[in-house]
Amino acid sequence: MSLIFRRGIASMASLKKASKVVCIGRNYADHVKELNNQRPKQPFFFLKPPSSILAPGEGPVIRPRGVDLHYEVELALIIGKQVKNLEASDEQGALDAIDSYALSIDMTARNAQNEAKKKGLPWDIAKGFDTFLPISEIIPKSAIPDPHNVEIYLSVNNVIQQSDSTELMLFQIPRMLSDISKVMTLEKGDIVITGTPKGVGPVVPGDVMRAGLKVNGKEIEAAKIEVAVEESTSTYEFQET
Repeated sequence: MSLIFRRGIASMASLKKASKVVCIGRNYADHVKELNNQRPKQPFFFLKPPSSILAPGEGPVIRPRGVDLHYEVELALIIGKQVKNLEASDEQGALDAIDSYALSIDMTARNAQNEAKKKGLPWDIAKGFDTFLPISEIIPKSAIPDPHNVEIYLSVNNVIQQSDSTELMLFQIPRMLSDISKVMTLEKGDIVITGTPKGVGPVVPGDVMRAGLKVNGKEIEAAKIEVAVEESTSTYEFQET
């Protein structure tokens, strides 16, 4: 599939040049419970580097040595214009700020993240390795009339592990974009991933992840992700800090 889209729609090349990828954490109640986390009182977010983006056909997800690698499927928002100090009550303004959508898999070095949480360290290593954000083809905005009412799912070796509706989000998109934009300006081309539902778990080299998105029960072809996991050949090995 061509990576060139009509004017006004982001391209995969532009996504890889995004100034930032903002990730909403703990945005589904059952996922909060499964990781024994505390339910947030306001949107909780962190960053992944754009260098972690893995576009369709670019190859496998690479598991660094020493890493307990987990998947987290998420709806991604591709921002279409600068957003600063957006009010949460401005629902139309929030939706107007979205250029298009994508599906993504937020790969996480869970053991590194658990250590970081325990010791009060940043999460950058846990989230930031190369290939740690597989992303689908870009989904036109018209294909998702209501981003709060789509089903996202992920399978490992053809066994469904995650499958839930975005209607279960604890914080909806206007609140997310409002809170982010009052801390850091969102720029055109930035990516916001909106949290993952329950069912996260490990993958190992040889596994194949498949993910998708349905609107009113109908599969959106552009959202499909199929990506294998391979072991890193780098000399890097994660060890306790």
